[in-house]
Amino acid sequence: MTDDPTEQKSTAPREKGRLRARITAALRWWPVPVCAFAGAAAGAAYGVAVPPQYAATSYVVAVPTKDAPPGAALGFAQAYGRIATGDSTLAYARVAAGLPAKVLRTRVRAETSPDSPMIAITGTSRRPAEAADIANAVADAVFVSGNQVAKSTGVQLVGFSQAIPPREPASAGPRLAAAVGGAAGGLIGGLVLLVRPRRRARPASVSVPAPAGAGDAVEREMA
Repeated sequence: MTDDPTEQKSTAPREKGRLRARITAALRWWPVPVCAFAGAAAGAAYGVAVPPQYAATSYVVAVPTKDAPPGAALGFAQAYGRIATGDSTLAYARVAAGLPAKVLRTRVRAETSPDSPMIAITGTSRRPAEAADIANAVADAVFVSGNQVAKSTGVQLVGFSQAIPPREPASAGPRLAAAVGGAAGGLIGGLVLLVRPRRRARPASVSVPAPAGAGDAVEREMA
């Protein structure tokens, strides 16, 4: 039994129309993959171009003396954490770190906790050994300056842990940077779809049938 060629001709335009509709619907989403690919490429390029950064952390603990109240150590730990990146502390630490005070300020940060009298001093550098040296130099400077006034404050500082050269960089590598860039690019592409103006659908033309007696009346007039 053979297929009717007239039926094949009638179904061909329908299939073409469906194919065109699918292609058109797929092309509407082009900003998402394009932006995701561009973001991933930019992230990978950034991860390759920017040298890795290493971070090493040294810890110092504030301990109250016999005559000091227990809560004094927590308050002075917060205070010493704020002055860890001060001018006097960095001026003392720059000799051991081997860097000027201005450069040292950009490569060190201090963090404290409201629940623990511990000071975390982190040094960053492109070289692992230098990152550890920066953290230890600033921690030693805080240790010395804090213990010089321990009799008047009632709180002394104790070195809890020294920084060691890290094995892995703290900055994102090319793979992670590419993943983050791709996710950000896909998000931007989605936002482009949301703010892009949509095409208005054309109103379908509806044929209104003529009244039943209109044709007879016209024929009578022409006659």
